[in-house]
Amino acid sequence: MSESSRPPKGQARRKPEEPPPPPWRTEGLPERSEQPEGPRWWRIVLWVALGWFLLFGLTTFQDVASSRGTTISYTEFREQVEQGNVARVYARGDSIEGVLTEPAPAPDGDGTYQQFETERPTFAQDDLLAELADAGAVVQATPIVQERGTFANLLISLLPLALIILFWVWIFRRQARMMRGEGAGGLLGGGKKVKPVAPESVRVNFDDVAGIDEVKNELTQVVSFLREPERYTRLGAKLPKGVLLEGQPGTGKTLIARATAGEAGVPFFSASAAEFIEMIVGVGAQRVRQLFEEARKVAPSIIFIDEIDTIGRARSGSRAVGSNSEQEQTLNQILTEMDGFTGTEGVVVIAATNRADVLDPALTRAGRFDRKITVSPPDQVGRVQILGVHTRGKPLAPDVDLEQVAKATPGMTGADLANLANEAAILAAERNDTAITARDFAVSLEKVQLGSERAVVMPDEERIRTAYHEAGHALLGMLQPGADPVRKISIIPRGRALGVTLSTPESDRYGYDAAYLKGRIIGALGGMAAEEEIFGVITTGAESDLQTVTGIARHMVGRWGMSPTIGPIQVYPPEGDPRQTGASDQLLAAVDEEVRSLIVECYAEARRLLRENRGSLDRIVAALLEHETLDEQQAYAAAGITQAPAPPLLVGARPGSPGHEEPPTADGEEDLGEEERTAEDESLRR
Repeated sequence: MSESSRPPKGQARRKPEEPPPPPWRTEGLPERSEQPEGPRWWRIVLWVALGWFLLFGLTTFQDVASSRGTTISYTEFREQVEQGNVARVYARGDSIEGVLTEPAPAPDGDGTYQQFETERPTFAQDDLLAELADAGAVVQATPIVQERGTFANLLISLLPLALIILFWVWIFRRQARMMRGEGAGGLLGGGKKVKPVAPESVRVNFDDVAGIDEVKNELTQVVSFLREPERYTRLGAKLPKGVLLEGQPGTGKTLIARATAGEAGVPFFSASAAEFIEMIVGVGAQRVRQLFEEARKVAPSIIFIDEIDTIGRARSGSRAVGSNSEQEQTLNQILTEMDGFTGTEGVVVIAATNRADVLDPALTRAGRFDRKITVSPPDQVGRVQILGVHTRGKPLAPDVDLEQVAKATPGMTGADLANLANEAAILAAERNDTAITARDFAVSLEKVQLGSERAVVMPDEERIRTAYHEAGHALLGMLQPGADPVRKISIIPRGRALGVTLSTPESDRYGYDAAYLKGRIIGALGGMAAEEEIFGVITTGAESDLQTVTGIARHMVGRWGMSPTIGPIQVYPPEGDPRQTGASDQLLAAVDEEVRSLIVECYAEARRLLRENRGSLDRIVAALLEHETLDEQQAYAAAGITQAPAPPLLVGARPGSPGHEEPPTADGEEDLGEEERTAEDESLRR
């Protein structure tokens, strides 16, 4: 869902002179820049320039005010002495300055002058003192115009240094206020204290969350406690201090946290863990203190920290490589703040992460994050509900069946489905249509799953080779028992691939047996096997296929215990070098040999199946060259294969068992040297 960035009704806009907000967001307040504010260099330059101009103006005024009058020639001065028009004179060496009794015409003819200065030539032989005495002039020992004293000169010389000192004092005082959480923070960022947010400004509740009912049920108790705390406190129950939401990206962790605050009607403080980390050690810790302090002031409230693994990684062991003191201080501050809860303040910390396995044990223990909730991708029923939420307010044509759309999108998260609905609306808007049709959803789904079409003109030889490559993938997918049905085959270049083959399961699957996974390997090798069988060559188009099958085979042998030779042990850890977990070089060599043997065996089986079904392969290629794209019915009809119903799942793989759901698999032929676009199952990727 998108939210307006305008302030809520009745809430005044932030005044320009107010300092910027802290590095977290609160529901209902206008969004501001999330980056820490840097120094305002224009203001610094302005103050420096203003001080310089002030100093320049003072000294210039002093010089103008202390002007010694009009400069005249010595001859003019002698004439004024002879005329008896000199009232006072003062000499310093050969420099003479004085004042006339009556103003005299200026030598340049521009007005008159009365105060003057001149220079007496060194070769003059006159008795100037006697002449001045005869003319009645006063010869004095003090200057006619008072000069600046020593104290004034000292002040002027120290003024630039004083300005620099004042400037740095101003910077350090701003920084000190930032460290106390009182101000805007000077050069290192920071923020002012946030205002309490009215509960009615939270605009999301559980009605806006769909497809993850089990997560909503877990959080309903938190909502009930925030609404009616006395109902629990009279029995001695305490509010959970923290709730950890774990799940792959796009499953709605942030949305469910905001909806919890909206359902409970409490303020919601939101921040990303990366926003607490700064170059200066201690800044992250003070931001954590400020955040919890503000949440306590408006309690009951909810604090949401996204991507907490950024600062919450384990502080010891092999996974702590690259940790720093700033990260550890920030984590320690979070641990301290959560320890400070007694369960009666009404402050709940909700954190989200994609990697709960790397978090520090001190963070995930009971008493800090009391509840750990896994947010999984939705099943088919959940996808229908999510599509209903994201198509709310979008006019749909009568031919749109959201259940069919949900059936064709296994493995998609809530964010993926929101993007799908938005892409369909964009297509309808480009046609100036008044409603979104089923074709809009179909085209958008192809664009999301397979990539956008490219205007590439391929030579006939390349088109034929690409057709055999994709037909090999499709035919082996049709022949493998229990394999996912082939939904679409295309030799139209999309994304990075020159062709694609899309297969999706009939229903959601959560567990896989060895036979199914070997079928996946055989199907992925179908393109490479078809090229070698027909043309006797192997091209770079199989690069991504080899990467896929190697990953599946390594997981089967080294993680899932599906090799009789290696046995039911896990050789490859979820993360890191297997040697660090105790795997020997001999064991790793045995695993590598078993992986190679498995892939070679599957490749031989793929070539055998293609040789025995050469007629079906050629018919699929002919249909592809004619139509370029084949849907499910056209593909099976061209191959002459009747689509068998899906076999019953094994007990260990029944719907609802733990595991990850399989997304669509798109096998395609590549451009030279480029990776093929495939949507692999999350568990297989790991």
